Amino acid sequence: MGVQLQGVLTAEVTETLDELAQLTMSAGAEVLLTVQQKKTRPDPALFIGKGKALEIKALAEYHQADTIIFDEDLSPAQQRNLEKMLETKVVDRAELILDIFSQRAHTREGKLQVELAQLHYRLPRLSGQGVLLSRLGGGIGTRGPGETKLEVDRRRIRDKISYLEKSIEEIKKHRGQQRSRRKETQIRVAALVGYTNAGKSTLLNHLCQADVLVEDKLFATLDPTSRQLVLPNGQLMVLTDTVGFIRKLPHQLVAAFRATLEEILEADVLLHVVDCHHDSREEQIKSVMEVLKEIGAENKPMITVLNKIDLLEGRQEFIDRMVSNYEPAVSISAKKMIGFEELETELMRQFAEDWNRLRLKIPHDRSDLMAHIHKVGRVHQIDYQPDGTYIDVSLKKEWVQKYQSYKVS
Repeated sequence: MGVQLQGVLTAEVTETLDELAQLTMSAGAEVLLTVQQKKTRPDPALFIGKGKALEIKALAEYHQADTIIFDEDLSPAQQRNLEKMLETKVVDRAELILDIFSQRAHTREGKLQVELAQLHYRLPRLSGQGVLLSRLGGGIGTRGPGETKLEVDRRRIRDKISYLEKSIEEIKKHRGQQRSRRKETQIRVAALVGYTNAGKSTLLNHLCQADVLVEDKLFATLDPTSRQLVLPNGQLMVLTDTVGFIRKLPHQLVAAFRATLEEILEADVLLHVVDCHHDSREEQIKSVMEVLKEIGAENKPMITVLNKIDLLEGRQEFIDRMVSNYEPAVSISAKKMIGFEELETELMRQFAEDWNRLRLKIPHDRSDLMAHIHKVGRVHQIDYQPDGTYIDVSLKKEWVQKYQSYKVS
């Protein structure tokens, strides 16, 4: 069910409804039909008009539908009123995405994050819904912690939320320790970001000889995966695949997955994978940038990776124009392994810009500085002289100022 509110284009509503249908199929349900309504503003009680609600009820009875899915976020009151009037289960876009995530999370971290998001979503829906919240039976909205946790009171749910937040905080600390070790060894990190189903996992698999699940469906993979990659110049780096973004991504998920999304914040460069063949690529790029802004990563160094050029055969001028529009950008086909050399060259260029080559003179009594330089820098040559140790080294920009007073021409 889609609603075209004032100021929203018909094409945009159609696109998001098509996406909702894909999400529904990803959740394992069958789409029987879609319904749209034009409305100036949402109805406070039902979101849609009463007449349209009665029409949907008749259609649901005729088609024997057991779930009505709305392409909007419904308030707890609207959801209750709709379920009462339609006499069937009502799911909004946020709950549908949460349900898909509950199916796709396999690691302990992913399961904790999804459970936390589900409980935050369902807590305000407890009031007056003791029976409805049990939601016995199969289908969307019944998986995850809801099967056993929805009949408890607010206090127990808040206690559970507190426990999950502490557990995720422990995972966050562990990730922080891993990142610290990577920084100490000077291993560069690139994070794959992009709209769901843009081809991030396929790119990770073919670049790093990984074995991440790849399916042509939304949110095929959820848990973050990191793999090592050796660039043509011999430099070792880590490539991290993160959860795909989507339009109207539930805020509960952004908040719950903040520990995972911090991998994006800590990365040296972002690889924004774009399905350049998709008709809605501009809207998808906008949605990704909105999420990056929400987590504070909008200003990170970024390479736009225009994927699926194999589907644009004979349109090289169009591809070249996109590359120039999003510079720095490269065009590739992750599936057919086209354009990987250009991508690796761009990665080497990005990483090279982080370093400055200096010649330093370190006093003989400052062995602590020598140890630090070896730890954080790339030492090219050392020359021991009576007046000090001369060292030719490449340092990251944040360390250049520290050694400025030891610099020699």
